[in-house]
Amino acid sequence: MNIAYPYTIEPQPEGGFLVQFADLEEAFTEGETEEQAAFNAAEVLTAVLAQRIEDGDAIPLPQEAQGRPVAVPDAPVQAALLLHFARQGHTLSELARAMGTSWPAVQRLMKPGNPTLKQLERAAAALGKRLVLSLE
Repeated sequence: MNIAYPYTIEPQPEGGFLVQFADLEEAFTEGETEEQAAFNAAEVLTAVLAQRIEDGDAIPLPQEAQGRPVAVPDAPVQAALLLHFARQGHTLSELARAMGTSWPAVQRLMKPGNPTLKQLERAAAALGKRLVLSLE
C-alpha cells in the first residue's frame, strides 16, 4: 500500500500556487513556486494526518491520483497509517496477543512516533503482511 494523497495545484491571480487535497478538506496550503507548494503540501498532509490519528478521527484511503500530483506524509505518520489500514477488522488486543506484547505497546505503534523496524515487522507479520521499504 502506498500512502500518497493526490492534490490539485492552481496558480493564483496575485501570484503563487494554491494546493488542496480532495480526501482531506482541512488540508490546504500554498507556495510562491510550484516546488515550494509541493513541499508545503507534504508538510500540511503530515500535520493533518497526525492530528486525525491523535484525535481518533476517520482517515480516508487516498484516491487514485488520475494524473494529479501526490504528497506523502513523513515516515512516522506513514508507519502509523499503514498499521491503521492493515489492522482493519482486528482489535488492538488481538494484535497485541498475536505480537506477544502488551496492549499499550501496540497502542504506541498506532501513533506517529519512532517505532523500530523490528516492531513494524512484528506488527506486519501478526497482521499477515510483510514490511517493505522503498526510497523514492
